[in-house]
Amino acid sequence: MSHPTEPQGFVGWLLSPERRGALLVAPAIFVLFVMNIFPLMWSFGLSFFNYRANRLTVPSFRGLYYYERVLTDPVVWERFQTTAIIVGSSVLLQLIVGFLLALLFERAFPGRRILLMLVLTPMMLSFVAVGVFFKLFYEPTFGLLSQFVSVFTGEPYAILATPTSALIGIVVADAWMWSPFVMLLVLAGLVSVPKYLYEAAEIDRASWWRRFRTITFPYIKSLLLLAVLFRTIETFKLFDIVYLITEGGPGSSTETIAVYVYRLAFQFFRTSQASALAYILLFVVIVLTNLYLYGVQRRSQEL
Repeated sequence: MSHPTEPQGFVGWLLSPERRGALLVAPAIFVLFVMNIFPLMWSFGLSFFNYRANRLTVPSFRGLYYYERVLTDPVVWERFQTTAIIVGSSVLLQLIVGFLLALLFERAFPGRRILLMLVLTPMMLSFVAVGVFFKLFYEPTFGLLSQFVSVFTGEPYAILATPTSALIGIVVADAWMWSPFVMLLVLAGLVSVPKYLYEAAEIDRASWWRRFRTITFPYIKSLLLLAVLFRTIETFKLFDIVYLITEGGPGSSTETIAVYVYRLAFQFFRTSQASALAYILLFVVIVLTNLYLYGVQRRSQEL
């Protein structure tokens, strides 16, 4: 009885059992390298050269010049300040609204599932859909907000006309979209609290605040920190909603650092400077992540 011959040579070595696993994941690794790793390495290299995407001149090595230029540019620090205001305000609003929604949906009530699906809808929408919706919602001529305010004032209301109100508009739009995400995390912590702890607290006649401080909050604390981390990182990179609603205006009052990177790269074609600023943003995100991990590690050691 004849047996099939085993592949010989390089093909046989490649198809050997101990190498089949690596061979199966090789296409995925290749796609990851081409789509993610190589562009990162390429853009990181460009940050050290004098290069503009709209010119055919040969790039010249400039070292850390563009990093120094970015870090000493007052416009960059103004954009960082604007971004910090939006991040702090939006994340705080998301935590408050998300926590209150989680308390609402913690207990069963008629229509809870339907209402929960409606509350989760903003999180499932695309950034473009949310941006266009709020662009029309804030429209001073026919927007719902302007129509509502004109009932009391008799005049159209343009929330995007002043720097402060435009920032508020951006914060409200971002919080409206992502408060359900915070709600899901907090709700997961609330439903995991053992019921017998609340029963024991009722027997001891503990107040609502004492029950929250000693029972509820320890169970949701880590999830709240996780929500703060995720939403801080994502809001720090906020681009779509800002660009669609205000395009950074009025003036540059709502121009976040991500919008400024876009302008540098694709409007002013300062490719090297934009690359350097993008990697500074990446460094900031890494620092924020490590601060969170450090806080979690210290908390676990205290426990």
